[in-house]
Amino acid sequence: MTGNCAWRKSSYSGGSSEGSSCVEVAFAQAVRVRDSKNTAGPELEFSVEAWRAFIR
Repeated sequence: MTGNCAWRKSSYSGGSSEGSSCVEVAFAQAVRVRDSKNTAGPELEFSVEAWRAFIR
């Protein structure tokens, strides 16, 4: 996926320890999710409606 966006790291991320779970989310016309330990890796993209349903 292309384009710059502001990524936000989850407050529930386990910090910098080995094996910690870290997720970043970017909000734009769609919601993008990636692993903060592998920022060049794959991203998931969801519609805003799907994301709202997920967090409910």
